Amino acid sequence: MSQSLPRFEDNHHDETPLLPKDDAARNPTPLSKLQIAVLLSVWLIESLISHSISPYLNQLVRELPIVGGDGRRVGYYTGIIVSTHFAAEAATVLHWNRLSDHIGRKPVLLLCLMGVIISVIVFGLSRSFWALVFSRALHGALKGYVGVVKSMMAELTDETNIARGFSMLPMSYSLGYAIGPFIGGMLSRPQDRWPHVFSHSFWAEYPYFLPCLVVAGCGCASFTASLIYLEEVCLLSSVPSNTIHSYQTVNSGPPTRLRPSETETSSDTDTAGEELPSISLPLPPKGSEKPPPLRSILTRPVLISISSYAMLALLSMAAVALIPLVWSTSVEFGGLGMSAASIGLWMSGSGCVNGVVQYAFFPRFVSRFGPRAVFLASISTCALIYALFPFENLASRHTFGGSKVTERLLIVLQLSSLSIAQMGYSTIYMYISSAVPNKRSLGATNGLAQTVVSIQRMVGPAAADWLFAFSLTNNVLGGYFAYVVLVVLVGVGLCISAKLPRNTWTHSSN
Repeated sequence: MSQSLPRFEDNHHDETPLLPKDDAARNPTPLSKLQIAVLLSVWLIESLISHSISPYLNQLVRELPIVGGDGRRVGYYTGIIVSTHFAAEAATVLHWNRLSDHIGRKPVLLLCLMGVIISVIVFGLSRSFWALVFSRALHGALKGYVGVVKSMMAELTDETNIARGFSMLPMSYSLGYAIGPFIGGMLSRPQDRWPHVFSHSFWAEYPYFLPCLVVAGCGCASFTASLIYLEEVCLLSSVPSNTIHSYQTVNSGPPTRLRPSETETSSDTDTAGEELPSISLPLPPKGSEKPPPLRSILTRPVLISISSYAMLALLSMAAVALIPLVWSTSVEFGGLGMSAASIGLWMSGSGCVNGVVQYAFFPRFVSRFGPRAVFLASISTCALIYALFPFENLASRHTFGGSKVTERLLIVLQLSSLSIAQMGYSTIYMYISSAVPNKRSLGATNGLAQTVVSIQRMVGPAAADWLFAFSLTNNVLGGYFAYVVLVVLVGVGLCISAKLPRNTWTHSSN
């Protein structure tokens, strides 16, 4: 007898707690520390690569002949570089994640990670605009591990520890947000800072290679750890319907037994006598040998979750792109005139605070207010981030006696708002994981989500940079037109995200 896919219940209007009643009194299942640590190291590398470039990218583009010495045109070209990166990601990430459903997560993760390391080296050796575009596109095309990491995190957690598990991803990303800008800001143009150490002509010809080399070295360390310690946890479809197992996806070893579902009367333990975590998502129909077709995951919960994820990515990436661009722009043209080193230090400090906030407060906020409230708050704070840019420039123009207290307070408020906005990622990962029809489609669902989000991330930074440049060159609304448009988009994001249930999506039998 064939088994149909489970039905989703939207608990949008009820006050059901996030954890089921039968699990509410149960202590959270211990996380697999080694496996989680390896996944976090991969997530850290992605953050390091992205944020180590931010402090000096605008300066690098400003030095290229293509700009023609007009600093107001920098936003156009940085937008092309960033958008090309995410366009390449959007074109490939779904295929990488669907491939991981077939051959396993680990091979895909290792292949993509090695390719990204190579792309970083190429970026550091690029001396033309189109070479920069190519290296960033290569990075985007090989970012399949982004969805794979989220799939593996969902497979390593259950309903009692999923909030804690997914809160570690932004924490790791924030660590990269703290270290990356410091690496990029302090190690760029080393021949200017340490002329006696970096006196060779190579460093004058490639002034931004050193931070890329350091980040690539960190990537090699993560690759080695993943190669040695990472294990497959993806479920195969050939499991018996009356029990739950976790198999290595390449059939290279015996299955690892997981705890049966609550409806079973038997109780399995591992060799140490400790219960292992249950799987909260349903198994695929018995007898299916391949992951289900892509159209089978296009359910209402999945579509709402991915749409909300896409709006968060659009708004937050626009903010992340604007911060270094506006800060590096001269005060005359609406910015703050900050150096790459100053931008790197500010962003590093923000990353440290953000990591603490994500890990220490996110699970508590979700437990107290529910994931939907946390997500809506994350979307809302993006409007504050945009609105603060004009006031920062105004404070910079009217400093008295060289004091920049007001400007710095506004920067602190802006970066604090960015930390709140970043909480939305942990929340939406929970929604997407709980919306997946079954375990065999987890990789495809995360791949689809990452594809849509990559398109938004392609549009967001490019549109934000373009709007900023357009507002300045045409003096639209005093140069503040870009911020008005983005605040309106926050309202659109709130309308879409309001359709999420108060708690995560739930499954029940037909």
